[in-house]
Amino acid sequence: MPNLKQFFKSINQDISWSIFLLLSALILYLIGLGDLPLRDWDEGYYGTVAKDIYKSGNWLYMTYHDEPFLLKPPLIIWLINISYLIFGISEFTTRLPCAFLTACGVPLLYLIGKNIFSSRLPAILGTLVYLTLLPMVRHGRLAMLDGPINTFFLFSIFCLFQSFYQHLWIIGVGIGLGLIAFTKGILVIALGGILAIFCIFNKSLIFFKDPVFWVGFILGFFPVILWYPLQIIEYGEKFIKVHFLQQNFDRLSQAVEGNQGSVWYYIIELIKYSFPWLLFLPGGLILAIKKYQQSWAKLVLIGFILFIGIISLMRTKLPWYVLPVYPFFSLAVGAYLAEIIRNNYQFYPKILGSLLIVGSLASLAGGVYFSIKTNDFQILTLSILIGITFALSYVNFLLNNHNFIFTLFVGLYLSLSIFVRSDLWIWELNESFPVKPVATLIQENTPPNTVIYTSYAYSRTSLDFYSDRQVIAQNLEELKKSAAISFYFLLDPLTLEKLNLNKYKILGNTQDFILIKKSR
Repeated sequence: MPNLKQFFKSINQDISWSIFLLLSALILYLIGLGDLPLRDWDEGYYGTVAKDIYKSGNWLYMTYHDEPFLLKPPLIIWLINISYLIFGISEFTTRLPCAFLTACGVPLLYLIGKNIFSSRLPAILGTLVYLTLLPMVRHGRLAMLDGPINTFFLFSIFCLFQSFYQHLWIIGVGIGLGLIAFTKGILVIALGGILAIFCIFNKSLIFFKDPVFWVGFILGFFPVILWYPLQIIEYGEKFIKVHFLQQNFDRLSQAVEGNQGSVWYYIIELIKYSFPWLLFLPGGLILAIKKYQQSWAKLVLIGFILFIGIISLMRTKLPWYVLPVYPFFSLAVGAYLAEIIRNNYQFYPKILGSLLIVGSLASLAGGVYFSIKTNDFQILTLSILIGITFALSYVNFLLNNHNFIFTLFVGLYLSLSIFVRSDLWIWELNESFPVKPVATLIQENTPPNTVIYTSYAYSRTSLDFYSDRQVIAQNLEELKKSAAISFYFLLDPLTLEKLNLNKYKILGNTQDFILIKKSR
C-alpha cells in the first residue's frame, strides 16, 4: 500500500508540474503574439499560402498568389489555415499554431526528463532552462516550422522512453517522426537517425522488430506517403527540383541565397544567445561523459554532438537551424544544476560564477548605450532587469545559496515576458521599410490579383501578404522590359526618373515609394 500511495503521489506531482510548465510556456508564447507585423521570409510565405487555401479551398495543391508553392510540406500551413477559418486572418492567428505547438514542447521535455533521470530535480531544472532560452521563445513565437519540429521530435523521444514501461507507446515514435516529415521533409532523416543511433548505444533497437512500431510508423507517414506522389504527379520534375534539390540537398552543398557562415557558426550562435545557461553547459557535457552509461547521458551526448555536427557541415547557415539542439542543451544544463545543488558547488569552477557579474555589467552598459543610440528606453528597462537578475544571482552564488538558480529562472522569465510585449522581439522589422502603409497604398489603388513590379532591392513576402498582391523586385533593366507589358509599378523617385516613362498616372506615395499606373 505505501508503494501504491507513493506511485499516485508521483503521478499527481507530474501532472501538476506538467500543467504549471504548459501554462507558463503558453503565457510566454502567446502574450502580444499579434502586436507586430509578420516578418519576411517564412511568416510572409506561410501566411500568404494559407490565405490562398482559405480563399480557394484547395488544400492539396498549395499556391502562392496562384503560383504553385513547392517549397515545404503542408502540415503547418494547413494548421494556419484552420486558425484562419476559426478566428479570422491576422498576425495572431498566423502565429498561433506554431506558438502553441512550440509551447507544448516544454511539458514534453519535463516528461522526458522524468523518464531518464533518477529524480525529478534535473527534469524540472532542465525544463526551466528550455523555457527561458531566448532563441526558443523568439523563434517559437513566429510562424516558422522549427519550433513545432522540436515538439514533434520531443514527442517521439517521449514515446520511445514510455514504451520501455508501456509497450503501446512505441506507436508514437513513428507518428512523431511522420509529423516532422510532413512539416519539413527530409529533416526527419537527421532527427530519426539521431534517435536510431541513441537506440543502438542504449541497446534498445529491438523495437525495430516490433510490429507495433511499424503500425505507428505507417500511421505517422501515411499522409507523407500519400501527399508526395500526388505532388510529383501534378508538377513532375519541377517539384522534385524545387522541393528536394533546391530546398534540401542544395543547402547541404552550397550557401542558398547567400546564407553562409563558418563551421563555427552555430557554436557562435549558442554563445551569443544562450547566456547565462551557457556557463553551465561545459559542466553538463562533462557530467554526461562521466556518466555515459546512463540513458540521459547517451541521449544528451548523441543528440547534441551529432546535430551540431550535421548543421555545421551544411553550407547554408541560418540561426533557427540550431533549435533542435536546445532540448539536449537544456537536459545537460539541468543535470549539472541538480549536481551543483546536491553537492553544494563542489564541482563548479568558481571563476565561471564570476561571469554572472560580468554579464550584469555588460547588460547594463549595453542597455544604456543602445537606448541612447536608438532613443528607445524599452532596451534600458530590459537591460536593468537582466542586470539585476545576474547581480542577485551572483550574490547568492557567492553565499553558496541555491537560490541563485531560482533567481535566474524568475528574472529571465520576467525579462522575456517584457521582451515579447515590446517592439524588440522581432528586430528584423527594423531592417526595412514599414510594410503596412505600403500594402494599404497598393491594395486601395490596384485591382485584385495584380502583379506589381518594384525597384526595391528584394521582394518581401510580408508585403505580398498584406497587400494581397504579388510585388516582385526588379533591377532597372528588368523594370524597363516589364514597362513594355505591365501597368503597375512601385518605385523610388530616382528609378521613376531613370525609367523615363512617357505616360503614367501617380496613384499615391508613402515610405519614399511612388505607386504608378502606366498608360497604354
